[in-house]
Parts: sequence; structure tokens; C-alpha cells
Amino acid sequence: MSHERVTNCYDLMDAAYDSEIIKKFSEGLGHVPIIDSNPRGGEKIPFDPTKEVRYRQRSSVERVFGRLKDEYGGRMIRVRGAEKVMAHLLFGIIPLTVDQLSRFIEYNVLRLHQHCY
Repeated sequence: MSHERVTNCYDLMDAAYDSEIIKKFSEGLGHVPIIDSNPRGGEKIPFDPTKEVRYRQRSSVERVFGRLKDEYGGRMIRVRGAEKVMAHLLFGIIPLTVDQLSRFIEYNVLRLHQHCY
């Protein structure tokens, strides 16, 4: 359903999705599957450098979801209905965004001061 609504070129998945059926389905949609290898008793196959960079984007998204769940109420949803759940999650996204922006500003101000002295 999502491929009808969103145009994407890559499918990023962890090792739990390392399956030829999933890879073929992804390719059938015209996507490039970037799936972490599951060694299954064998040797782990590393990504090529371009896929490694794209896979790291998945890690940053996972960190945001983790913070939303652990620090901003995403794990304790006490409402029913898609609209209410979405509103609840977005109320957590607002302070998360403010926190990330303040960290970004603080980091860049510190870097700027280091270059001035």
C-alpha cells in the first residue's frame, strides 16, 4: 500500500528481514533492497560503501523512534482511534524536535566559539 502513496528508491531493513523472497519483492517494486546480512551460522557479509551510508540513515531514524518511545510518551499511549494516537505521538514529536534543535544550536555555538579563540 505504501508504494502507491510514496515514491522511494531504497528499502532499509535489519538482519531479521534477510530473505531472498523479501529482496525479490523489493526489487519487483523497483527499489534497491539494503538489508543487513544475517550470518545464520556463516559469515556476515558487509555492505559496499554506498549502501553502508544509506543504511546508517536507518540507524538515525531508529534512534529518534527510540527517544520518542523512551523519553516522550510514545510507549504509553492511553487513547484509542488513529487520529487520537497520531495526535498523542505528535505531542511527543514537538518537544523531541525542540530538544534536537537546542542540541544542534548548542553544538554549533561551541564550535563557533572554538574557532574564534
